[in-house]
Amino acid sequence: MALNKRQIVTEAVALLDADGLDGVTLRKLAARLGVQQPTLYWHLPNKAALITAIADAILEQEFPEPAPANPEEQWQDWLVDLAERLRRALLAHPDGARIISTSQTSLRMAAISELAISTLVARGVGLRQARLIVVTVEHFTVGHVLEEQTGPPAAAADQEFDLAAFAAAYPTVVAGIAEYYRDDRTPDDLFRDCLNVIIRGAAATAGLAP
Repeated sequence: MALNKRQIVTEAVALLDADGLDGVTLRKLAARLGVQQPTLYWHLPNKAALITAIADAILEQEFPEPAPANPEEQWQDWLVDLAERLRRALLAHPDGARIISTSQTSLRMAAISELAISTLVARGVGLRQARLIVVTVEHFTVGHVLEEQTGPPAAAADQEFDLAAFAAAYPTVVAGIAEYYRDDRTPDDLFRDCLNVIIRGAAATAGLAP
C-alpha cells in the first residue's frame, strides 16, 4: 500500500512520544516507516513542514472541531476552558509546547485563534482588544506548558540547591508558594487561577461585560 501523509504524521507523533522533539529526524522517521528518506519529501518537503504537521496532529486530538461558546456561557469562562484544552493537548506529548512554538503556520492553531477572536467579537469585545486577549492567553498557555515540560533540575544541581538559604533570602516568595498549595491546590489550579487573572483582569480594565 502506498505511503500517505497521514501515515507519516501518525508515525512522527509516535516518534515524538518515544524520543522527544530532538529525536524527531527525517532519517529516523524513514527508518520506522521502512522507506528511504527521499520518499518522505513527496509528502513533506523538509523538517519544518514535518513539525507543522505534527503540531496540527496533536492539536486535532483535543480540537477535532472547535466549538463556539453557548449563548448562556460567559466568554471569560469559555476562554478559560479553551486554554485548558490547549494545555491538555500540549501536555499529552513530550515537548508539545516546543512543537507549537517552533512550528510554522499551523492551520489548526490558526483555526483555534480565529474561533477565539470571533467569539469575543460576537460578544461585543472590540477586534483589537479581542486579539490582544487571545494572543496573551495563547502565549501564556504555551509558555506555561513549556516550563512544565522542561522538568525538574538535574540531580546534581538539585543536590547543590540550599533550600534554607533560598527561603532566608526570599521569604515572601516561599511563603506565597506554601500558602497557595496549603489547601491541596494543584498545578492545574495554578494554571486556571493565572488565566483568570489575565482574562478577567483584561475584561475589568477594558470595562467589558461578561
